[in-house]
Amino acid sequence: MNAPLNPSASSASHAATADSNALLAMNDLPVFDRFDPALVGPALEVLLAEARTALEAVVAEDSPADFDVLDRTLSTRTERLSRVWGMVSHLNSVADTPPLREAYKTHLPVLTEFWTALGSDERLFHKYRAVKAAQGEQLSPQRQTLLAHWLRGFVLGGAELQGEARLRYAAIQERLAELSQQFSEHVLDATDRYTLEVPASRLDGVPPDVLDATRIEGSDASGEARHRLTLHMPVYLPLMQYANDRDLRATLYRAYCTRASEAGESALDNSAIMVELIQLRQEEAALLGYPGYADVSLVPKMAESPDQVDAFLVDMAAKARPWAERDLQELRDFAREHLGLATVEAWDTAWASERLKEHRYAFSDQEVKAYFTEPTVLQGLFGIIESLFDVRITPAQAPVWHEGVQFFCLERAGQAIAHFYLDPYARPGKRPGAWMDDARGRWKRPDTGAVQTPVAYLVCNYAPPQGGRPALLTHDDVITLFHEFGHGLHHMLTQVDELGIAGISGVEWDAVELPSQFMENFCWEWSVLQRLTCHIDTGEPLPRALFDKMIAAKNFQSGLQTLRQIEFSLFDLRIHRAGFAPQSVDDIHTELERVRDQVSVVRPPAFNRFAHTFSHIFAGGYSAGYYSYKWAEVLSADAWSAFEEAGIMDATTGQRYLKEILERGASRSALDNFRAFRGRDPQPDALLRHQGMAA
Repeated sequence: MNAPLNPSASSASHAATADSNALLAMNDLPVFDRFDPALVGPALEVLLAEARTALEAVVAEDSPADFDVLDRTLSTRTERLSRVWGMVSHLNSVADTPPLREAYKTHLPVLTEFWTALGSDERLFHKYRAVKAAQGEQLSPQRQTLLAHWLRGFVLGGAELQGEARLRYAAIQERLAELSQQFSEHVLDATDRYTLEVPASRLDGVPPDVLDATRIEGSDASGEARHRLTLHMPVYLPLMQYANDRDLRATLYRAYCTRASEAGESALDNSAIMVELIQLRQEEAALLGYPGYADVSLVPKMAESPDQVDAFLVDMAAKARPWAERDLQELRDFAREHLGLATVEAWDTAWASERLKEHRYAFSDQEVKAYFTEPTVLQGLFGIIESLFDVRITPAQAPVWHEGVQFFCLERAGQAIAHFYLDPYARPGKRPGAWMDDARGRWKRPDTGAVQTPVAYLVCNYAPPQGGRPALLTHDDVITLFHEFGHGLHHMLTQVDELGIAGISGVEWDAVELPSQFMENFCWEWSVLQRLTCHIDTGEPLPRALFDKMIAAKNFQSGLQTLRQIEFSLFDLRIHRAGFAPQSVDDIHTELERVRDQVSVVRPPAFNRFAHTFSHIFAGGYSAGYYSYKWAEVLSADAWSAFEEAGIMDATTGQRYLKEILERGASRSALDNFRAFRGRDPQPDALLRHQGMAA
């Protein structure tokens, strides 16, 4: 077994010299088994010095305006810095400890200052423009695209700013990084710190695996077993779906939806952070000459303007609203007639919806969950990838940061083409949610001429194994796993040799979800589910009768779910549009209520503070870009329809999808990639049909 990381250990002696610093010796995979937070500062000192020296070398007057020289001299140094800091950032998300957090927070401003200065360096900007003038037509198409991205990035990075404006831009970037990190920490800490101990008698209806995971050793004075409940999703969600104790659901709901707000610890309140983040983003946009931050955000995306995105979302809301109103009325009628609820409160919605689904389709999520054992799901997922994309996935050995992490190799024709880490389970100190990140990208290295193969981090947060039995996944967990693997395939299967446009790098943000959402479709195919399922007790695959019920329920409350996503997307867009200048968190709440007035059919209680944990836009890369999920759904549904037409495991279609989308990265536009695969522009019909909202 690979040695797990113990980031709580700290020994300054490990960082005594550059020669003994494991981070500086990291030439291949991350050195998780040798990581110590004390290594971070000394390593960054060396790496930043190398990068700054390289920068001064390439901007010197006698340094030629040559792509290869810039790449070999500067890019190799900045890439090394990125990989080391990327490892530290990754650990900060999946293995948070006080020493690691302190190291991360201490050095984040330094790294932010460096990247901001590099991206706005007027001398380097002029050098790249000189490269374009001298070599532009002679460069390969990939390099021409990468150069265009670089030049655009310099403009958006403030390279054309002068004097006080340049200094203010740099200060804004440093403060934005600090605030985003604080926001994320507050969400993590507020989630981790909440526990509620209850007797077993209050957990009627809760699934056995959740009871096993929450049971406390011993019992109370009356001899009754007790359970410790948390707000981590593998505990919180099934409690909201299945706990028959309405007061318990109400208590947990209030705790969950007021995390990191004024309702809890003042030290973890994100209110002021949200206001300052929006104000700084709007100020950044003004410095760059744009009306609002949303305009800046859309420059490297497919969408052309905030007006176009707003209209797209409002139009989707109009199409979904009749279906959402029907969903809501059905839920209310059922709750009144069958559950004795005169009103359906926010803490009743998941519970009543699950009862309605069981009543209508005669199955529950827990019944389905018993068939999705983790080893079988992974075997089935890997089989799909191997069949369609001509690769082989095998277990491999590498140091990891936790004993639950697995490591794999992707091979083609006997050669390793990529690797990935899989960190599947929820635990304290790990950020909620699911994501893919890169440990390194594909690159034909200019210093050696060898191709550096990509390495990905794939992170989920489903419940870990209990009692020596395999972990069980809900169907939603399976969909999430496939989703993140879609991102991973985009990163790992690229054949682009230029680092900045290989794989997922440089892809328009509103198209980056195409491969991930595309993979979700496999989770609804009978032939696929036969390979993904194995009952925890009997070993039998999913029965056809149960599958038919799942299909019948596939679009259950799809109208409500669509409006919910549009509500989030419009809120994100409008708080970043020109003219929005919040003076307090109340202004942000007011804007959210305006969006709800326009598109929502369900209103949460007044104490709900959803925005305070909206990490995608306040601590992630989705600010003024959350609409990308819906935008990319149009692309992914239309791409999937090609497989529906040819056969979902059709090798020819799979190879075309591989060649025209996954392998291409950002070497051409996402729209051109789609056209090459589909032979036409994307159409929204498939999405509406897949979600059961076609007329």
